[in-house]
Amino acid sequence: QVQLVESGGGLVQPGGSLRLSCAASGFIFSIYVMSWYRQAPGKERELVASITSSQSTRYADSVKGRFTISRDNAKNTVYLQMNSLNTEDTAVYYCNAYYSDVNFAFWGQGIPVTVSS
Repeated sequence: QVQLVESGGGLVQPGGSLRLSCAASGFIFSIYVMSWYRQAPGKERELVASITSSQSTRYADSVKGRFTISRDNAKNTVYLQMNSLNTEDTAVYYCNAYYSDVNFAFWGQGIPVTVSS
């Protein structure tokens, strides 16, 4: 059974940090592009960061220099370290796995992150 389970979200003050984790199971994690997306209230889902099987990364302009995506293939887990959080980072964050050879993707259930004083 293919599964992505996010954890690590919650409430944090502006300027604070959180680390999201996404534990994967049921597929060959190491060959998938792993990404984090987010969806704020009333807005479309947007790509936050992605990491390929060869550890190449890319980021949305809005999070460059503040967020870091990483993966541990031995643990089948992808992480998103989020620093210097601000209220505009408030959203539900989703983990995504994508395999380009067969154009197949699936999602985690999402985890809320709220940045508020």
